[in-house]
Amino acid sequence: MDPLRSKFADEDTQHQQRRSRVRPKTIAGKRLTRAEIQEGIKLADDMWYDRPKSRAECVDGPRPCPFVSCKFHLYLDVKDETKSIKLNFPHLEVWELEHTCALDVSETGGLTLEDVGHIMNLTRERVRQVEVAGINKLREAGVMTDIDRIFGGDHKFGS
Repeated sequence: MDPLRSKFADEDTQHQQRRSRVRPKTIAGKRLTRAEIQEGIKLADDMWYDRPKSRAECVDGPRPCPFVSCKFHLYLDVKDETKSIKLNFPHLEVWELEHTCALDVSETGGLTLEDVGHIMNLTRERVRQVEVAGINKLREAGVMTDIDRIFGGDHKFGS
């Protein structure tokens, strides 16, 4: 196959992968009925297990992680300000996820934007945007000067 055709075939494959990706689904808190909210509260009250309270308690816990309500779980995100629930993987059950804990993923070390996007069901560009926003928050908080001091100013984030 000639290089030009190969290039277009690769681009077509990437385009199909982007289009076939199942997008996250958001459930607006305002759309939940009182009965659904009460059912959720009852389920939470009836849970028989104690959720880990620290990383040390959960690091050797069962995987996939059953504690979907943990803020580090990758299955769903809860936004307090909008009272909405975002299902990151609406086409999968919790036990079908390859990765369930953001802390486990972070311990593996540096990952590419594509890898992070795959794990979190986000596009590469969205992962890049979140990374930039996080770096800007560190700058505003004055933490970047500490990072510069520790790493000698020669690191990915720049000053």
